[in-house]
Amino acid sequence: MPRRKKQKKIFVLDTSVILYDHNAIYSFEEHDVAIPITVLEELDNFKKGNDIINFEAREFIRIMDRLSANNTLTNWIPVDRANGGFFKVIMNEQSETDATVIFGDDKPDHRILNAALMMGQQHPEKRVVLVTKDINLRLKAKSLNIPAEDYETGKIKDVESLYTGKSLIEDIPREMIDELYDKGYCAPEMLHLDKRIPNQYFIIRNGKASALAYYNPILERVEKLEKTPAYRIVPRNAEQVFALHAITNPKVKLVTMQGIAGTGKTLLALAGALEQKKNFKQIYLARPIVPLSNKDIGYLPGDIKSKLNPYMEPLWDNLKFIQNQFGEKDKEYKKIQDSVDSEKLLITPLAYIRGRSISNVCFIVDEAQNLTPHEVKTIITRAGENTKIIFTGDIYQIDTPYLDSQSNGLSYLIDKIKHHDIYAHIRLEKGERSELANLANELL
Repeated sequence: MPRRKKQKKIFVLDTSVILYDHNAIYSFEEHDVAIPITVLEELDNFKKGNDIINFEAREFIRIMDRLSANNTLTNWIPVDRANGGFFKVIMNEQSETDATVIFGDDKPDHRILNAALMMGQQHPEKRVVLVTKDINLRLKAKSLNIPAEDYETGKIKDVESLYTGKSLIEDIPREMIDELYDKGYCAPEMLHLDKRIPNQYFIIRNGKASALAYYNPILERVEKLEKTPAYRIVPRNAEQVFALHAITNPKVKLVTMQGIAGTGKTLLALAGALEQKKNFKQIYLARPIVPLSNKDIGYLPGDIKSKLNPYMEPLWDNLKFIQNQFGEKDKEYKKIQDSVDSEKLLITPLAYIRGRSISNVCFIVDEAQNLTPHEVKTIITRAGENTKIIFTGDIYQIDTPYLDSQSNGLSYLIDKIKHHDIYAHIRLEKGERSELANLANELL
């Protein structure tokens, strides 16, 4: 029986999709892609600046310019010659059903809805789908009988089963635990490990006897772990032991830590970096700037340093906490201050790192759940020799409007890179900030 030919579709892209992934038009295989002129107008407002959305906007405009070098954008232009997909810009955003009238406002979102409606009128033989990361726009589209979807590229299907980096192994013979303590290691077969994931961590138990261990992919054995402090920051639970081990393991070049507020992610990353600072020329501690209530930071008073201080303050708090583990006359206390003064330890917005060399650097990226997969890839691909990158974040605490637990860069990274020898991950689950903070996390 002949194979049924798939119905060809036209995907109409919203601005949010392009600001999330400038390569989005290449993600629809044999189907066609249409860009409303309103989207290009909106991108024009985003092209200036140093944030990731500004880079995405500029790169997409360059792609448009390159693909249309010998064509007019109002005609269908090949975008994927292998699969047969085309794209064009929708100039006419006037449809029989007028979203600006229905919703009582002539705003960009409603003009984009009109563009999708117009495509449906002009191409009744094809299914026209609006693709947007704006949930409210998807709801409005569906109220007008326009099929609407989220942009799925880079999205994790089942975030609940995301790799945790650790396993609990129970009912192991007591003599095996004794051997682990005596020799410091054991063969993976003794733990019945069918899948040997590099740098995976284990809590091994038999009654009251227990041990912490990890799989060493280089020596291909399971090695016992000790509770080792870093700059007087003592791990308070098994997960924190695992996290500090991953951070201070010189064979591991990429670390991710995921967990709710108060689990110690940033504190452990910074303490671990300070513990091995002699191995690096600099320590960068950076975070993306996500303005409160999605307002631009320009509305804040003062110069640029004053505007950015509220966003960097949590990082300084962690550094001060580590510094206060020592007396003011201790050399470690003074070394931390000297490192800050000489910029050997630099706390800065992530955008300010762009363009800098990250060779011989321990690079900590805090609040990584607010990054896109493309942004995470950009950071990692810039790593030079002897660079270690640590991403920390909570995938359920996202402050940017078009990311969620499935589509953010931290989830994407954890899902895609877990089987590599130079990578380690740990999900921190137990809050250690205070009894009050734990109460809020559990009940509020």
